[in-house]
Amino acid sequence: MTERVTSRISTRKEPKQSRSNELVSAILTAAVQVLTVEGAQRFTTARVAERAGVSIGSLYQYFPNKASILFRLQSDEWQRSTEMLRDVLADTRPPRDRLRHLVHEFVRSECEEAPVRMALADAAPLYRNAPEARALRLETDRIFDSFILELLPDLSDGARDIAGELIATTLTTVGKEFSQTLRAKNEIDAYAGAMADMLCAYVDTLAAG
Repeated sequence: MTERVTSRISTRKEPKQSRSNELVSAILTAAVQVLTVEGAQRFTTARVAERAGVSIGSLYQYFPNKASILFRLQSDEWQRSTEMLRDVLADTRPPRDRLRHLVHEFVRSECEEAPVRMALADAAPLYRNAPEARALRLETDRIFDSFILELLPDLSDGARDIAGELIATTLTTVGKEFSQTLRAKNEIDAYAGAMADMLCAYVDTLAAG
């Protein structure tokens, strides 16, 4: 990555007109294509502008550097994941049923977004420690921690923290590994069901003392 990276990763301005929205959408679509085809090491604003069919000046109206484009792609993924997490965990079903649903939705989304996610992982050092990135992660952590408290209300704080970390780490690590290979829907469902069985058995053991 030879392009100079600045500390700014937020967009310069938000599009307000339909034409501007179309321009930003075209840039982001092109960015995904460049990222998945060329990889993070060859990802540049010039390549994105060329693929989108826009001038580099038009791109810079909204994105000050390549880190801001990559962060926008990553933040869009994080926001989709956060909304999924919020929708699943805010359900009125019993917590254990919500955990099972969460596993299925998480594994499915990991498989759907695997190509872009794996490419973004190589670019993560550009934005991983930025304040905007930390804020998004904190919101996800808050939603998940609230659910773990509801799922295991009788555990001590320390034991509940360990349980929450283990469940979250299992989901992210195993889900990432599983999604690196193209999977059929029935394979995804079977794998998610097995992981849900495992995590629910773990929760039952903790709840039983």
